[in-house]
Amino acid sequence: VQLQASGGGLVQAGGSLRLSCAASSPIEAASWYRQAPGEQRLLIAGLYNSGATNYNASVKGRFTVSRDNAKNTVYLQMNSLKPEDTSVYYCSTIDHSLQIYWGQGTLVTVSS
Repeated sequence: VQLQASGGGLVQAGGSLRLSCAASSPIEAASWYRQAPGEQRLLIAGLYNSGATNYNASVKGRFTVSRDNAKNTVYLQMNSLKPEDTSVYYCSTIDHSLQIYWGQGTLVTVSS
């Protein structure tokens, strides 16, 4: 599976962005992570086969993960962005053999 993340950019605090993660084949579940300079990669949102979602407390209520199965694409809608949301964002999925796949990352910069 190949994942292509896009949609990052520069936005002012309080603004919104939508990240996309296009997969080369159908995926059942996906996650979004972010990694700021000097910090570990952090799981921020997960979307499961059932459609259930979960979120890191730092983004809950502001970020929404969704998917379009027809396009093999997972989205991360980010609202009310804060400067501390500045990071490189990665999408990830796992197959039935527990092989993990990563997108290349997309940079989100939130200015104050």
